[in-house]
Amino acid sequence: MSLAGEERKRSIMTLLGERGNVNVVELSQLFEVSTETIRRDLDELEKDNRLKKVYGGAVKLTRESEPAYYEREVIRAEEKRRIGALAANLIEDNDVLIIDEGSTAMQILHHLEGKCDLTVLVCSIPTLTLLVDYQKRGTFDGRIIFIGGEINAKHLRVSGPIAEKIMEDFYVNKSFISVDGLSLEHGITGYDYDRALFSRKLIRCSESVIVVADGSKIGKRTVAKIGELSDVHMIVSDIGIPKGWEAGIEALGVKWLS
Repeated sequence: MSLAGEERKRSIMTLLGERGNVNVVELSQLFEVSTETIRRDLDELEKDNRLKKVYGGAVKLTRESEPAYYEREVIRAEEKRRIGALAANLIEDNDVLIIDEGSTAMQILHHLEGKCDLTVLVCSIPTLTLLVDYQKRGTFDGRIIFIGGEINAKHLRVSGPIAEKIMEDFYVNKSFISVDGLSLEHGITGYDYDRALFSRKLIRCSESVIVVADGSKIGKRTVAKIGELSDVHMIVSDIGIPKGWEAGIEALGVKWLS
């Protein structure tokens, strides 16, 4: 049978929904068109975010979502530890800081011993708990300010209008921001819209914005926009600048530490 392009693409999506995957050669035979035509159909469907192309065909899109906090804690743990140590080297005595939520930013706390008279604002319950513990042990010297707001039980963090309002009363030297995606074209992004809005507030009240992101976040775009790369002063990662990014990063004045 011969189908018009749009009808053929609808049929491809129906098959994909039933099977979970489709094959270029099979589709070519089924619709009596060339494999090149099928590949063009799949290209167009992928551009519309309706499927994901793989070798020889395509598969259904799975909805990507942010893992729960305790899942994130064990993903790429060694890389996150390295990033935390690198980022902590940027902190100086008397700094007023934001340590964002997230398992990568939390690693910074393990390297604050010996730094004096810090003020640290936190929005994560695990980060708060660890920092209080270090203060009790005498390995953290400074003030701890917990940013209030609505609690997200899955991710053990605060965000929302209350937290955003509180941040209007603060200015900080440095903010260490967690992201779910970072790309030259799309800037810094996250999975959660409310969380992205709160991150924008953290950025606006900061003299220096430092993004901490392991290699799995680099070159990736997620659903909620946090800001442009031009909003960022430094990126701390476990990998170097990706090939082809050098000129763009330099033009934006962003430093890359790895």
